[in-house]
Amino acid sequence: MKIGTSWLFMTTFSLTFGLTLGLTLGLTCISPCWAVDVAKVAPVIKARQIDGHTFDLAANAGNVIIINFWATWCAPCRQEMPALESYYRQHQAEGLRIIAISMDDPADDQLVQQVMREYSFAAAFRREADYKGYGRIWRMPMTFIIDRHGVLRKDGSVGDPKVDLAILEKIVTPLLRETP
Repeated sequence: MKIGTSWLFMTTFSLTFGLTLGLTLGLTCISPCWAVDVAKVAPVIKARQIDGHTFDLAANAGNVIIINFWATWCAPCRQEMPALESYYRQHQAEGLRIIAISMDDPADDQLVQQVMREYSFAAAFRREADYKGYGRIWRMPMTFIIDRHGVLRKDGSVGDPKVDLAILEKIVTPLLRETP
């Protein structure tokens, strides 16, 4: 009888403690553990692009930047890329820059390069990019938008991850109208 009571107490205690700890950590990490702060200066991002050039957020001051984390196996990523391309071609001369960071494994490098041949915006492999300040890339697509002053205007880790022409027009177009 004593063994059963002891087992019941320990099981109940373990489950309660584990659940409380998990919920506490989970609730305190919903935003701060991965999100960056909108309306604050965007974290540093640097990458060696697939074409060998370097992308550096600091060197792109005065431009509106879209950072898109994607993968070849991600259907929603592949669906939004034509909209990104269309918008980029339309607004590139106004100071729009896009960097698409592939989260694919190195074994898929050729596939990434093949997909990116269809697009004129910059691309990089995750292993060639420093994006630590953006937190854990926990879903894809995940898109961040930065204004001409280096301020984050869209945090891809919260809200609807979808980016289409309507969203680009709503968020990015007004930023392109601002003076650097």
